[in-house]
Amino acid sequence: MNDRLFAVIPCAGTGQRAGAPVPKQYRTVAGKSLLQHALGGFDGCPEFAQTVVALSPEDGHFDPRRFANLRYAVRRCGGATRHETVLNTLHELPDFGARDNDWVLVHDAARPGITPALIRRLIAAVRDDAVGGLLALPLADTLKRGEADLRDADAAQRVLRTESRDGLWLAQTPQMFRLGMLREALDAALASGEAVTDEASAIEAMGLRPILVPGSLRNFKVTWPDDFALADDLLR
Repeated sequence: MNDRLFAVIPCAGTGQRAGAPVPKQYRTVAGKSLLQHALGGFDGCPEFAQTVVALSPEDGHFDPRRFANLRYAVRRCGGATRHETVLNTLHELPDFGARDNDWVLVHDAARPGITPALIRRLIAAVRDDAVGGLLALPLADTLKRGEADLRDADAAQRVLRTESRDGLWLAQTPQMFRLGMLREALDAALASGEAVTDEASAIEAMGLRPILVPGSLRNFKVTWPDDFALADDLLR
């Protein structure tokens, strides 16, 4: 195939919800940092032309010695939001030979459970598609709407109502789209002031429908303090 594969791992966040002074991507679970685990999944896929880690320009925690055995490149192009960080990195990818028709897989550094098998499942399902797609899980639990957005995990809330879970999925990463299409979608969302929390929502705003590819529970996003112990158990 003429199209190539690139990976982008936005890693410019501060991890405030994880409740630690060190950004969560550098916290250790099962003997490695979250970022090391995430990079390891892509390092196990030699078919990628390059994996780019996007850091904040002010990041003083990244230590390349901890990643010496992994294949990756670093760009200190992180923005104020995940949206901006990914977009900035897409504009850097041509430096690595990427073209608009090449595929980009964007993956959260806080998802240490990613594996080469999951990455290849997504690629196999999406590579011949005109739009792209993402790993996701059908929602299995009963869905309740609370009184307000949950900011404090210990705060009590009352249920407003039960929501239907029919057709609902939990989005995961990687999310896989053509470089040119994704850059256009994120540029348009930024220009309109629309807040997007993942790449698929920007693509959807263009009137396109990405493919939902079944992911895995082990590929959950480490967010809250208790999540670190769960990730440690899973990865051990």
